[in-house]
Amino acid sequence: MYMSEDNKPIGWWLKELDRRIEASFERLLAGDGLGRRQWQALNAAAGDEPIAVALAPFLAGDSELRAATEPLEARGWLVGEELTAEGQAALERLTALVVTQRQRLSAGIDDGEYAVALGVLRKMTQNSSAV
Repeated sequence: MYMSEDNKPIGWWLKELDRRIEASFERLLAGDGLGRRQWQALNAAAGDEPIAVALAPFLAGDSELRAATEPLEARGWLVGEELTAEGQAALERLTALVVTQRQRLSAGIDDGEYAVALGVLRKMTQNSSAV
């Protein structure tokens, strides 16, 4: 069955949005020679959770975790789980880019609409566990 723009199911839109978000972040970070997972690892290092825990939903094992963290270590931005001064400076600079990108992605969506969208996705996620 052909799906026009107005009758595609939510799964199609979720996958399409995810694909476009991935591509936009890859373009955004390419100038710094980073991928999205490396950005996430850098950002996670500034948080309270271990990097592996913070990135678990996005990675399929230790090899992908190493692929995200080893380039950061090689740059001197990360030592183990800790950001270096250079890593902190890079995080601050990149965070400004990411915030701007996230604002572009949500342009024209007010806070109420965004909250409703998250609530719907959260509920559908919970419902999918019951199936």
